[in-house]
Amino acid sequence: MDVVRAASQGWIEVIVGSMFSGKSEELIRRVRRAQIARQRVQIFKPAVDVRYSDDHIVSHSELKIEAEPASSAADLLAKVRPDTEVVGVDEGQFFDAALPAACVELAGRGMRVIVAGLDQDYLGRPFEPMPHLLAIAEFITKTRAICMVCGNPANHTQRLVHNADRVLLGAHGTYEARCRRCFDPTLSRQDAVVPAAN
Repeated sequence: MDVVRAASQGWIEVIVGSMFSGKSEELIRRVRRAQIARQRVQIFKPAVDVRYSDDHIVSHSELKIEAEPASSAADLLAKVRPDTEVVGVDEGQFFDAALPAACVELAGRGMRVIVAGLDQDYLGRPFEPMPHLLAIAEFITKTRAICMVCGNPANHTQRLVHNADRVLLGAHGTYEARCRRCFDPTLSRQDAVVPAAN
């Protein structure tokens, strides 16, 4: 087995986009295909994200798959078994700045590493560590949602509540997908909740 592992080539795949664009669904689809192919898979999620489950990745459309919580990139790296072939990581933006180095380490061991996450925060700024991962990945998939105001392709995550924290866990009612024209980063600085579009 060690000879096969040494000869195999690992790589990094990154899936990015706004909220409600299908990033987690795509991650689940890829790791399920690997499981069907009888590859040894480990899936991780940030321990801080307990919106839907402590030990599953759950998409907004309620697809789910079992995952191990990890509190940091170092914790994730320590939990990866030597015989693992595919590593899936959801919500990569909630991990620390060491995540890209951890992914490089795993790919160097011959593993396929798939990371899904937001590429921009609620102000439209690059959301580290995802931009770094985009720079070093062999494969990149950019998912788009549908703007909840006008129906155009959406690339932004609009925060609907007043909160200045960069990380604010939430889903429907807290965030919605917006296109470039309808996105307004100043809305999160207002005191009132933005009414939903008709």
